[in-house]
Amino acid sequence: MRVPLTIGDFLARAAGVYGDREALVDEPGVPGSLGRITYTQLHRRARGMACELERRGVAPGDRVAIVSPNSGRFLVSFFGVSGWGRVLVPVNYRLTADEIRYVVEHSGASVLLVDPEYDEALRGVDAKVRIVLDGERDAALFAETDETPSRWAGDEDATASINYTSGTTARPKGVQLTHRNCWLNAAMLGWHLGVGDRDVYLHTLPMFHANGWGMPYAITGMGGRHVVQRKVDGEEILRRIAAEGVTVLAGAPAVVAAALDAAARRRAEGAEVPGRGTVRMVVGGAAPPTALIERVGTDLGWEFVQAYGLTESAPLLLVNRAPWEWDGLPADERARRLSRAGVPALGVQFRVAEDGGLAARANHVFAGYWNQPEETAEAIRDGWFHTGDSGYRDGPYTVISDRQKDVIITGGENVSSLEVEDVLYRHPAVAEVAVIGVPDAKWGETVKALVVTKPGTDVDERELVDFCRAAMAHFKCPRSIEFRDALARTATGKLQKFKLREPYWAGRDRRVG
Repeated sequence: MRVPLTIGDFLARAAGVYGDREALVDEPGVPGSLGRITYTQLHRRARGMACELERRGVAPGDRVAIVSPNSGRFLVSFFGVSGWGRVLVPVNYRLTADEIRYVVEHSGASVLLVDPEYDEALRGVDAKVRIVLDGERDAALFAETDETPSRWAGDEDATASINYTSGTTARPKGVQLTHRNCWLNAAMLGWHLGVGDRDVYLHTLPMFHANGWGMPYAITGMGGRHVVQRKVDGEEILRRIAAEGVTVLAGAPAVVAAALDAAARRRAEGAEVPGRGTVRMVVGGAAPPTALIERVGTDLGWEFVQAYGLTESAPLLLVNRAPWEWDGLPADERARRLSRAGVPALGVQFRVAEDGGLAARANHVFAGYWNQPEETAEAIRDGWFHTGDSGYRDGPYTVISDRQKDVIITGGENVSSLEVEDVLYRHPAVAEVAVIGVPDAKWGETVKALVVTKPGTDVDERELVDFCRAAMAHFKCPRSIEFRDALARTATGKLQKFKLREPYWAGRDRRVG
C-alpha cells in the first residue's frame, strides 16, 4: 500500500486527535492577529482559505506568495495553500521591493499576500490577486468554514513550496520543495528533537526561512502549541517562555545571543531566568562560537542542539544533540563537541569528497530550482546534492570548515557576495572589490568588503555602506569596509577568496561562521 505523504496530513491529524486543544497563541496587538485558537479552528480557517482561493480561480499548482513576519495567518497559509495542492512561496520580508518583485514575478505567483506593515513599501509589487493581511481586507480568505474544498489528488511529488535562496548569483533561486520533501524533513526533525504533544514551540525562527525549517509541520502533526513571536527580542523571548511554558525554540546564533543578553540583565536585577531544564534550543544557519554554546547550558540551563542543512535539503542534513555518554563531561568539552555540525539525520547519506566538498542524498533533498535547469544540474550531480561547503570528519561527526560557494551566512540569512560586489562596482570611486564573510560572535559572520578605489577619487567607509543600503536589503550590506592598494589575484586574474578570508579566520578550526 502506498499513501501519498502530503502537507495536509499534519493539520488533519491534529484537528482529528486534538481538536479542542489550544493550537495557536498569535502575536497580540497587531492587525490581523488570530488571538488564541484551537486546532479545530485552525483547521476550519485553513479550509476556508482553500475554498476562497478556489472561488478566486486559483487552481492546484498555482503559486501563492506571502510577505510577512511570523504570524498566525502565515501558519494557516502553510496548510490552507499547500494542504490543498497550491504552491506556497514564502518571501523574505527583509528584501527590498525590487527583490521581492523579482521573486513574485519569477515564481509566477498569481496571488500576493502582504503583511500590513509592508503594504506601503510594496505598493509597486503586484499580482493578479493582492490581499493585505490586516484582518479586514483578508477576512474572506481566513474565515472559518465547514465547507469542503474540491478534492486534490494528493501527489507527494508535487511542489509544496518554492523557497527563494540568495545562492551565489545576483538573482535568487527558487528551491522547489515537494510534499514528500517537506513531510519527511518534518518527521525526521521532529524525531531527532523528540517533539511530542506536550511541546510548546516559540516561533523565533522566521516562517519564511525554509518553511520555518519544517517546525510548523512537525509541531502541528504532534498536537503541540504554537506561540508566535513577530520580531526577535531577547527579553520578550524570556517573557514568552515563562508565560506560555515554551519548551522548544529555534534560530540563528543571533537569537541565542539576544536571549543570553536578556538573561544577564535579569540576573543583574535579581530576576529569574525561565526555562532551566525544560527548554531545548535548536541552532542553525551558522555555527556559533563554542563559548556561546557553553553559555546556553551554564547561563540559561537550556539544552543546545545544532542542526546543519540548506534550503535545498528542506533543510535537515546533520544534527548534533548530546548523547547520554556526554552527560558527565565538563561544560567546555561538551560545548566543543556540540560545536561540530553533527551526524547524518536518519535517512541521510552524507559524504566528504577528497577535496573536502560535502554532498548528500536524502528523501528531503529538493526537486530542483524553479525554471533554472542549468543551476539544478550543477547542484545535483551523479545522484548527489553538492552543498557548496567543505569540511572534514571527526569520527561520525562532520565539521564545516569552509564554503566553496561565495555565500555569507549572517544571522541565519544567506548573502551572495557577488550581489554585494555588483552593487559596490556601481559606485564611481570603486575600481576593485571583494566581499567576504568575517567571524562575529553574535551573527556567526558578517559581511566585509575589501575595496580598491580609482585614482583621484575620495570615498570613505560610511559613504559606501550608505550606497549599499540604498540599493539592497540592509542585512546584505557590509558591516565593515577595508581599503586596499590592490587585491591579490592568481596568474589568470582570479580572486581566491579563501586566501582573502584566511587572516580573519586564522587560529580557528573552521573558515565559516
